[in-house]
Amino acid sequence: MIRTITIHNVALIEDVCLKLYPGMLVLSGETGAGKSIIIDAVSLILGGRADRDLIRSGCERASVEAEFDADGGSGLREVLERENIPTEGDSLILYREISLTGRNVCRMNGVMVPVAVMKEAAAFLLNLHGQSEHQFLADSDRHLAYLDLMGDAAHRTLMDRTAEAYGAFITNHRAYAKLVKMNENREERTEAVRKALEELRRADIHPGDEAELAEESRRLVRASRIHDRIANAYQLLGNGETGIDALHNLQGAAKELRSLGEEDSEFETLAGECENLYYNLEELVYRLSGLTQKYDFSPEALDRVENRLESIRKLGRKYGPTEEDMLRSLSELEQEYDTLMSLGDELEKTGGEHRRLLAQYRAAARELTASRKKLAETFEHRMTEELKDLGMEHTVIQAAFAENTGGKPLMPSPSGDDRVCFMMSPNPGEPLKPMDAIASGGELSRLMLAVKSIEAGRSGVQTMIFDEIDTGISGRMAQAVAEKMTAIAHRQQVICISHLPQIAAAADRQVLIYKHVQNGRTVTEACELDQERRVEEIARMISGAQGITEEARQYAARMLEAAAQKKAAAHTDR
Repeated sequence: MIRTITIHNVALIEDVCLKLYPGMLVLSGETGAGKSIIIDAVSLILGGRADRDLIRSGCERASVEAEFDADGGSGLREVLERENIPTEGDSLILYREISLTGRNVCRMNGVMVPVAVMKEAAAFLLNLHGQSEHQFLADSDRHLAYLDLMGDAAHRTLMDRTAEAYGAFITNHRAYAKLVKMNENREERTEAVRKALEELRRADIHPGDEAELAEESRRLVRASRIHDRIANAYQLLGNGETGIDALHNLQGAAKELRSLGEEDSEFETLAGECENLYYNLEELVYRLSGLTQKYDFSPEALDRVENRLESIRKLGRKYGPTEEDMLRSLSELEQEYDTLMSLGDELEKTGGEHRRLLAQYRAAARELTASRKKLAETFEHRMTEELKDLGMEHTVIQAAFAENTGGKPLMPSPSGDDRVCFMMSPNPGEPLKPMDAIASGGELSRLMLAVKSIEAGRSGVQTMIFDEIDTGISGRMAQAVAEKMTAIAHRQQVICISHLPQIAAAADRQVLIYKHVQNGRTVTEACELDQERRVEEIARMISGAQGITEEARQYAARMLEAAAQKKAAAHTDR
């Protein structure tokens, strides 16, 4: 249950802190006083849309903080454990802040969480019924979920069994559908896979091949360049045999100069220098010859390396890009080829499993349907009783199970094969129709109250908030609604915004929501009323625009006294 709720800078509310208790609390006040702002604030805690228009004019941010009794059942515990939210005793504090910048801050016991997590946790703590909740009556998916909520442990076991059977079936179904599709073009695909396997196997790829070949290519290209330069130098210097190279020319020059030695000794010296140059150059040519061997180059080797490298890169574009990717593709193609070759057997095996799992699912779904139909009978009986208390004793309620008129079997679903719609006939002799299609405003309110009354104590949610559920109700029906809400409050904390004095008088506590001008600005405030002020407020609700009369005060006092006596009698009966 909610222990406190603190609202800061939300619309007309500057600072309000409400302390809440078990039982039934009514929030009352004149139209426009700001009661709906309380609901807007609660909606923020429930993970509702953060509308920046909710921020009080002139403020940059608004916040709501609610302290709950943390006993929200196993579902809440799972959320807290999953998100590593620490718990201090039995208290859980949810905090949400919105700002003009659009920033959203959500905290659970001080730990920042996404708004989706807060919404998930709050759903185990609080149920807010507003005008939009009437949409429940038009949503058949929610009707089915509601029936399931009424189920006991055995029913939940059937739900789990159906969901598990669905999980097993759908996994097989997807695999079987894939095999069926594969079988449609098996021959063409088998041939394509076979050619791909031949291509990859012929390539004989190993990890690192491309890098090694690229390095070898660079080495051979470099060797080619060096070899060509050495060969050119060797050709220019020569070995003295071509008649045109440097060695031959030096040798000839030495002979010419030596022949002039008798003419002048200087020519003899020059001839010696030429011979020395010849011997040095001969040594250089010898060394170049050795380098030619060192940088021996084979164009055929470079061609082989380049062709192999291009082949791997081409395969990489198809199956790669890396050798590991290509080897993985090879392994996958081998598995696919084996599957294709044994596809007939695999289809038969998977098809048999498909039929078995579908039959297993259908059996579980039939049991679930049977259980739901029993729940539907209970629901119809309970609704009839609840509506009788609310002045709709002639109303017939039916949880109608939709028939499969399409002829084709329904596709399995995690929730089974059922489609349920709540139907009603408000008057004897009238045909059954969907509730939302024929119910009036007052009837919709009473229908939802009956639904919530049945739900109370089953959902595990400790607090229910009703936002003007008394729409379209007055007189005797207002008293019936008040008594029904009092009965719900025996099992759950009930917070109700109401304009009806009957509901206000039935509450255990009453809070007045009012507004006034403070420092030139309108401010909404809240205060809990004592007995005397409750009489005044209920008298105002009775009198309306005419002003509070003494007769209204006396009637309000009698209403409060009668409500207290009924509670005392009910407590004695328990």
